[in-house]
Amino acid sequence: MLERLRTMMRKEAIVVLRDPRMRTVVFVAPIIQLVIFGYAANTDVRHVRTAVLDLDNTPASRELVARFAGSTYFDIVSYVATADAAQSLVDRGSARAIIRLDKGFQEDLDAGRTAAVQLIVDGVDSSTAGVVLKYAGEIATAYSRQQIGRRLDRLTGAGPRPGQVVLEPRVWFNENLESRNFYVPGIIANLVMLITLILTSMSIVREREIGTMEQVMVTPITPAELILGKTIPFAIISFIVVLLVTTVGVFWFGVPIRGSLVLLAAATTLYLLSAAGLGLLVSTICKTQQQAMMSTFFIMFPAILLSGFVFPIANMPLPVQWLTLADPLRYFIVVLRGIFLKGVGISILWPQLLGLAAIGTFVVTLAAKRFHKTLA
Repeated sequence: MLERLRTMMRKEAIVVLRDPRMRTVVFVAPIIQLVIFGYAANTDVRHVRTAVLDLDNTPASRELVARFAGSTYFDIVSYVATADAAQSLVDRGSARAIIRLDKGFQEDLDAGRTAAVQLIVDGVDSSTAGVVLKYAGEIATAYSRQQIGRRLDRLTGAGPRPGQVVLEPRVWFNENLESRNFYVPGIIANLVMLITLILTSMSIVREREIGTMEQVMVTPITPAELILGKTIPFAIISFIVVLLVTTVGVFWFGVPIRGSLVLLAAATTLYLLSAAGLGLLVSTICKTQQQAMMSTFFIMFPAILLSGFVFPIANMPLPVQWLTLADPLRYFIVVLRGIFLKGVGISILWPQLLGLAAIGTFVVTLAAKRFHKTLA
């Protein structure tokens, strides 16, 4: 049995690795994709193009505008004199936000009244607009506190001020709040799953298309041995891809690894078992390599959407949340982010490892049962 299994594994490895172009696709393409997607998947909001409509034009209004310009979040690209000119900038996409200060802004401040500031934000991208409003609110709140302090100093002198509640935030795990640290582990999981699915989904189909299935039929190899012989080589190749893209993620993008490398290797093994088993299941169903390729992309796109990589699972309807339980990508992304960013161990990640083991065992068993040494 071991000799038959070893022969099958050697044969599958030779088929994949003998072609230089295939080696490039398997080992080089994921690195290039990780670098591209790692820079593209960035939700940090910085340098928002902003226009200013300052109808008051007083020291107080100019000071507030200077606070916006002095932050890293807003870039003042234009000063306009009318509301129509400001709207035109937003319509053309030249500005994403407008700061409007009406006449009487400083007069209201000096009189102790509430001074209104209007921020108009392009809401086409709702998530970005929400972040912009949050940043603007923080800047306006800090300016308001300063104005209140100055007024108290004028009224009461430089004596002690009333007590204030001061919020001092402390961020765990991703101290600089860089979205890249959050997305790069998910990109690694997606790339590895895509490569594994493509390699395994066409393995049995390729035997049918090139006419070598008849040779397999006359051998004493069992369906289980054939499935293992086709799964293990692709799993090893995918494991090498994991090492390559993880190295790029750590040393190129600076994503930390705070957890156990042994646990990462064990979780990767279970994940590759699930992905390879799913690909082989597709290979047993499809008749041609074209069908296998199309089926792979049909599976991959929903897997990404249901994994929590793009949209939080908690925001999905309850039936869809149940559907995500069958997605191995969902579990592996949680494992990667937990090991990379939080440094948690098996005591926290055991539900995800159990889910990967269950899915992998199920799909590999189902693929073995579906395979029959016939041409049908």
